[in-house]
Amino acid sequence: MALCISKFVIFSLLFTSTILDSASSRTFARSLFPQELGLNKEKLSHLHFYLHDVVSGRNPTAVLVAEAKTTNTSATGFGAIVVIDDPLTEGPEASSKIVGRAQGLYSSASLNEAGLLMVQNYVFTEGKYNGSTLSVLGRNAVFSSMREMPIVGGSRLFRFARGYAQARTHTVNPHTGDAVVEYN
Repeated sequence: MALCISKFVIFSLLFTSTILDSASSRTFARSLFPQELGLNKEKLSHLHFYLHDVVSGRNPTAVLVAEAKTTNTSATGFGAIVVIDDPLTEGPEASSKIVGRAQGLYSSASLNEAGLLMVQNYVFTEGKYNGSTLSVLGRNAVFSSMREMPIVGGSRLFRFARGYAQARTHTVNPHTGDAVVEYN
């Protein structure tokens, strides 16, 4: 029995030592150098496209998915949440060449004015930007002539992106709610 206990103790010590050795070889964080990630120097990009937010018809690209009990009685639609998969085009016409999609959501987040919380990824599908994304998170005061929202990140060609997106309403149909927004 003493032999079994000592074998168990030796095995336990070896097992514990192995765990400690493998735990010490792992690291929680390490330093990275920009060159390791292909970031030799920063580049500036200026994109110009149109977002088509279609809430009406048989194939809407923006759909109301949630609302508060008081949303319909609120002057601003406060509490409404809309999920989108809006086309991004080169020109303002619906028939213009599609260069990507705006995917995410917006929510009416103001009691006193039409102010939206925007949480969106602009997923590009054209040219050298194909497969790259930009992420926008910010406030959109929709009745302002020009709105500015922060770009908080991106992927592929836009990895580590930062900056801003400027939006202007190009057209809005008061009967349907469909809108075309210019991003510059």
